[in-house]
Amino acid sequence: MSGLTAGKLEDYSVDQLAGAIVLILGAVGSLLLVVWQSKCHCKVNLCYIFQCERRPPNEEEMKTLKDQAKKQNDKLKKINKKEEDILEKEEEILDEVATPRLVPKKNISVDIQPQPEPELEKLV
Repeated sequence: MSGLTAGKLEDYSVDQLAGAIVLILGAVGSLLLVVWQSKCHCKVNLCYIFQCERRPPNEEEMKTLKDQAKKQNDKLKKINKKEEDILEKEEEILDEVATPRLVPKKNISVDIQPQPEPELEKLV
């Protein structure tokens, strides 16, 4: 034998090989997704099989994107307003529970008739 000796690879199972392939494909797919979603001009050439090109959006696409962003902002403002109202009501309820009122909020009219005192029997 010569000075170089080949090392023996460990025995790997099929599921470990499948896991490695999935991890590699996931990493490549994530990289392609980031490149594709970027707004910069780019070309993807995958082994000269197909070429993809991504250009920044044109004016019409920008208008629709602005409209979508405006709708999202309006929705967020409505949600924040409702949340603030709920928090204010919650604060009022907590204040009311923490310091109970001695006088009721509403005017309640109750007629109280004094009862005649019972007569004491005279002891003879």
